[in-house]
Amino acid sequence: EAKNLLPYLGPNKMRDCFCTINLDQEEVYRTQVVEKSLSPFFSEEFYFEIPRTFQYLSFYVYDKNVLQRDLRIGKVAIKKEDLCNHSGKETWFSLQPVDSNSEVQACHGLPLINGQSCDPYATVSLVGPSRNDQKKTKVKKKTSNPQFNEIFYFEVTRSSSYTRKSQFQVEEEDIEKLEIRIDLWNNGNLVQDVFLGEIKVPVNVLRNDASHQAWYLLQPRDNGNKSSKTDDLGSLRLNICYTEDYVLPSEYYGPLKTLLLKSPDVQPISASAAYILGEICRDKNDAVLPLVRLLLHHDKLVPFAAAVAELDLKETQDANTIFRGNSLATRCLDEMMKIVGGHYLKVTLKPILDEICESSKSCEIDPIKLKEGDNVENNKENLRYYVDKLFSTIVKSSMSCPTVMCDIFYSLRQMATQRFPNDPHVQYSAVSSFVFLRFFAVAVVSPHTFHLRPHHPDPQTIRTLTLISKTIQTLGSWGSLSKSKSSFKETFMCEFFKMFQEEGYIMAVKKFLDEISSTETKESSGTSEPVHLKEGEMYKRAQGRTRIGKKNFKKRWFCLTSRELTYHKQPGKDAIYTIPVKNILAVEKLEESSFNKKNMFQVIHTEKPLYVQANNCVEANEWIEMLCRVSRCNQNRLSSYHPSAYLNGSWLCCLETSENALGCKPCTAGVPADIQIDIDEDRETERIYSLFTLSLLKLQKMEEACGTIAVYQGPQKEPDDYSNFVIEDSVTTFKTIQQIKSVIEKLDEPHEKYRKKRSSSAKYGSKFFVQQVTENPNGLNNRKMFNLTS
Repeated sequence: EAKNLLPYLGPNKMRDCFCTINLDQEEVYRTQVVEKSLSPFFSEEFYFEIPRTFQYLSFYVYDKNVLQRDLRIGKVAIKKEDLCNHSGKETWFSLQPVDSNSEVQACHGLPLINGQSCDPYATVSLVGPSRNDQKKTKVKKKTSNPQFNEIFYFEVTRSSSYTRKSQFQVEEEDIEKLEIRIDLWNNGNLVQDVFLGEIKVPVNVLRNDASHQAWYLLQPRDNGNKSSKTDDLGSLRLNICYTEDYVLPSEYYGPLKTLLLKSPDVQPISASAAYILGEICRDKNDAVLPLVRLLLHHDKLVPFAAAVAELDLKETQDANTIFRGNSLATRCLDEMMKIVGGHYLKVTLKPILDEICESSKSCEIDPIKLKEGDNVENNKENLRYYVDKLFSTIVKSSMSCPTVMCDIFYSLRQMATQRFPNDPHVQYSAVSSFVFLRFFAVAVVSPHTFHLRPHHPDPQTIRTLTLISKTIQTLGSWGSLSKSKSSFKETFMCEFFKMFQEEGYIMAVKKFLDEISSTETKESSGTSEPVHLKEGEMYKRAQGRTRIGKKNFKKRWFCLTSRELTYHKQPGKDAIYTIPVKNILAVEKLEESSFNKKNMFQVIHTEKPLYVQANNCVEANEWIEMLCRVSRCNQNRLSSYHPSAYLNGSWLCCLETSENALGCKPCTAGVPADIQIDIDEDRETERIYSLFTLSLLKLQKMEEACGTIAVYQGPQKEPDDYSNFVIEDSVTTFKTIQQIKSVIEKLDEPHEKYRKKRSSSAKYGSKFFVQQVTENPNGLNNRKMFNLTS
C-alpha cells in the first residue's frame, strides 16, 4: 500500500500507479495498476525463491504512462543483511528519490543494458582535501565480468608545512585523508553513459600491506539518496517475510525426518512432532508449507490431515460452521490443494477464464455501480451465462480431481457424519467448504495467483470474476441450497441467486461431491486433455545458427502443456515450432559466456538444442523447474550435458569438435519423480529444524506445561501457561518434546560449525577487485603505487 504520493501539478492530480519488486535492478514481479489514486492499495502477495546473490530487495512505485516511458516516482531499497530486521513486520517506508547516483546496477556480474551485456569501463581517482586525480580504463565490450588488468600510478607528496627529518621518512599526514575511488560505468556510445556503482578504499588501509587483495561490493554514490524533498514523495507499506536456510547433506536429517513421519501414527495426534510444530510456531502458515510438502512426499499427508481434522471436529458444536476456521487442519488442506490441485484447476477453469478475461462483456448488476448506458438485464444474462458455464464444467470434472484430494475428502465426509449423525447435509458441507469455498472460488477471483492467467485482469474483469466467485461459492455450499436461501447480504445478489435455486443445481452439486469423496481411485488430471502449465514471452535463439549475432534472437510467446512446448509469434497465433514433452532429454541453464546474455537456459531434445532467454532470474528458474518436472519420467533422459553452446565448430565448454560429443557436466535433474510432488525433502526438513530452533522457548513452556498437568490432577483453574496449548496426553506429549529437543541439539552442532566457517569466509557478490602491488618507501619521491584490476 502507498500513501501521500506526489500529485500532478494542475487540476488532475491523480495518478495511475503500480509497484515492482526488484532484486537489485532486476524486476521479478509487478502489481496491478491502481487507477486515479495518490494512496493506492495494491493488497498483493508475492512468494518467490531467490536464485542468486543480491545486495538489495527493492520496491519501485511507478506512474503508468500509455504513450511514454513509465515514470518512477520513488523507491524503497532494503539491504540483504537488513531484511531479517523487517521480517514478519508491517512497516511504512518513506519513498526515496530515484536517480542515476542512487542506483547500484550490478550484483554477481554486471546487468543487461537494454537487453544486452554491458560495455563497462572504470574511472579510478585518488581523492583528497585538495586533489582529485582521475584516470580511466579501456572499455571492455559485451561482458558482465570484466577484467581490466591495468596499472595506475598516483604520486603522494608531502604538505608544504612538513619539515623533513630524514630522507627515509614516509609522509603520514595527507595519507590519512586520501582514498581511492573507483566508479564503474557502461559506455553508452551515442547516448549518456550509465553509472553502475562505485567503491571507496582509504589509502590508509592499503598502505599497511605489501599486497592488498579484496572483493568490494559496488555501492551507490554518497549523495545518491540525499534530498530535501524525500518526505514529499510519499510512503510505501510493506509486510516482508524473509527466510534463509543452509541445507546440510542428507545424512544429518534422518532422525528428525523419522520423528516427523511417525506423526500420523501417534495417539493422540496432538502429541505428535508435526502437531507440536504447528502449536509452537508464531504463525501456523510457517509450519504448514514444509510440513505438508514433506508428508505429501512420503504419502503420509492423508492420515495426518484426517487425524488433525478429527481433532477440529471435536471442538465444532454447530454443523453449519464445520471447517470454517483457520486451524492447522484447514491450513494443511489448503496448502495440499495448492500443491496437487494446480493442474486440476488449469484443466477445469482456464478455458472459461480465458474467455471471460478476453471478452469485454459487462456483468455488473449492482444498481449503484452501473455505468451510464448499461442495461442491467443484459448484464444479468451475461453473468448467468458465465456462472452456468463455469458451474457445469466444475460439476463434470470429478474424474480429473487428484486422488490425494479425493482420499482426504472421503475421510472428512465419514468423520463429519459420525460427529453430526442427525444432520443429513453435513457430509456434503464438510467437503464443499474446501473444494468450493477454499479452492474453486478463490481461483476464480484471482486467476493470476494460481497461474491461470499470465497478467492481472483489468478492473471490470476483476469485478466480473468477483460476482462469479460469490455465486459459485454459494452454489457449492450444500447447506445453503438445501434450505432454499442464499447467504448474500446484498439485495441484488439475492435476487440474482434466485435464478439458480432449482433442484437441478442441488442434485448436480450432490452428485459431484459424492464422486470426489468416494474411495475409487481417480486417474491423474490431464489424461484426456493436455494440461496447460505455463506461458509467457521470452527470447529464443534461431535453431541451427552457428554464429553469434543480435539478429539470431527473436521475441516469442512460449506455451507449455503436459504434452508439448511450443512458441508462437504472438499469443493466440499458430505455433511456429513444437517440441513434444516426450522428446525432451534435459533442461539446464546455459552459461552466460555462450552468447553474453543472462538468464538463459537450454531445452535439449531429439533435434537441435533450443536456447531461450527469460526476462529475469526468477522467471528462468520457474521455466526450468516446470520443464524438468513435466519431462522427468521421459525415457532416454541424458545423464550429462554441455553447459555452453556449440559455436564455430566446437563446444565452448570442453572444446570438443563433434556436435554429438557426450556432455562434459552431469545433469542437475535427479531421478524420475511424480510431477505433483517433486520435493526436496532435505530442504523441507531444514526449514522445520529452523522453525523448531526459533520456537525453543515455546517448546520449553509446553514441556513445563506437560509436567504441571502430570503432577496436578485436579480441575484446571484460570488461564495459565499451558492454556494456549492443546495437550490431551501430557505423558506422550512430554516424551515427544524430549525427542524433538534431542534431535535439534544433534543438528545444532553441524550448523554451528558451518556458521563459523561461513562467517570467516569473504562475502561474495558483484564486486570490484583491488590489488596493491608495491609500496615504495623511498623518501626521495615519497610515492605509493597501486594496481587496480576488476
